[in-house]
Amino acid sequence: MPYAIDLFCGAGGCSEGLIQAGFHILFSSDISDMVEITYKHRHAQLGLIQGKNTWFERADIKNLHGDFIKQKISELEIFYNQEIPEIDLVIGGPSCQGFSRAGRRDKKDPRNLLFGEYVRIINEIKPKYIVLENVEGFMDMQFTEYQGLNLYDANGNLLEEGPIYPDGSVTPVILRSELNRIGYDTLEPRILNAADYGVPQRRNRVIFIGYQRNLQAPTYPKPLVTQEQQLTLKDAISDLVTDKNLRRRINNKLSNYQKESRAGRTPSFITGQPLSCEKRHLKNLELPNSTNIVLERFSLFNQGESSSMLRKRIKDQGIDISEKNHLIQLCCDKLNMHTNDIIELFKNRNAPDSAINILLTKKNIRTRLNSVEPSPTVVTLPDDYINPWEARTLSVREMARCQSFDDSFEFLGKRTTGGLKRRTEVPQCTQVGNAVPPLLAKAVADEIMKVL
Repeated sequence: MPYAIDLFCGAGGCSEGLIQAGFHILFSSDISDMVEITYKHRHAQLGLIQGKNTWFERADIKNLHGDFIKQKISELEIFYNQEIPEIDLVIGGPSCQGFSRAGRRDKKDPRNLLFGEYVRIINEIKPKYIVLENVEGFMDMQFTEYQGLNLYDANGNLLEEGPIYPDGSVTPVILRSELNRIGYDTLEPRILNAADYGVPQRRNRVIFIGYQRNLQAPTYPKPLVTQEQQLTLKDAISDLVTDKNLRRRINNKLSNYQKESRAGRTPSFITGQPLSCEKRHLKNLELPNSTNIVLERFSLFNQGESSSMLRKRIKDQGIDISEKNHLIQLCCDKLNMHTNDIIELFKNRNAPDSAINILLTKKNIRTRLNSVEPSPTVVTLPDDYINPWEARTLSVREMARCQSFDDSFEFLGKRTTGGLKRRTEVPQCTQVGNAVPPLLAKAVADEIMKVL
């Protein structure tokens, strides 16, 4: 069995895909205590037991070293009185906040430099193959006065100082040069869409593959489905609609994807069989306690309609809110108008922006998902996506389905968080949103398996 290490492992999306492809995860690491609970729980489910056949280390990668990793692997019970095996693959996704085009893209964000620590670990472990994944912004993030890795001999003597890269050097150029310095050839980084690999979600990730210079080069996985064959939200989550009557109308039989999610895709280390999960035992189905006003706001959206599209529809066509009693009362109080006047105000075209802002709030990024399309990229905050059929946000389980996690995979900790806590806490929603879709990771890992 080939052996792998998963760095920046998060809740375990990459690990799931690697295990599905046939890899044994010997060592994994992440900085979050919340992630640790979920990750260890899942691996225990699969028969990967801490200290026996795997090791998880909660650590900042800057404090993690190859000697420590090799020591922990050597201490595993399965290698008692045996030599440490050669590592076939190291996979990892350095924190992407500084690279993400959805954020501020702060060039001074210290997390931008974590890919350099990843290179350091690669140099210390020297696996046969490496995979780095990240957001699209990874491709064009520029650096100023970036210094490469200092190289040392076995006795700790400096062999070569890391070069200072020209200002404006982008991440892939630096990464390829640094890996070349330590004996690795690389493929051109490629952007892969998860929807092309059986994931019911449009999610683009940069995949970067390297390999020891004396080894056979792998290839990137070819799409497994055509654009017309991509899975939709109906395929993914229609069986999780909470209203039983509605569920019967839209989901009279399970899709193949729903059957696979329930039956499981990730094999147990003990039995070799995936862990199944019946619907009555599903976890992570909790929903937020939204106010009646919020629920009525959600109900105004048509499938596939964003806040800006809804605003335009209200202005151009008008909207009937006569059954939205809580929204009516809110508008009456804010605008000092009577009920009938409020109803007529929105029923007629050209309602003023001030009134629409009260009806919808000024927030303009909310969208009701379209059931006949793949999900958009699952994010760490569930507030902005409305369920296609019901006036509510998505549950963690629905988000996990969109990411291609098995139903037996349970996310632990608090459901979500807010305010400044978002900088430090990694609740369930963040664990799901930050994850690599397991089926995408499997597609990449399958290609590595072909050349091992």
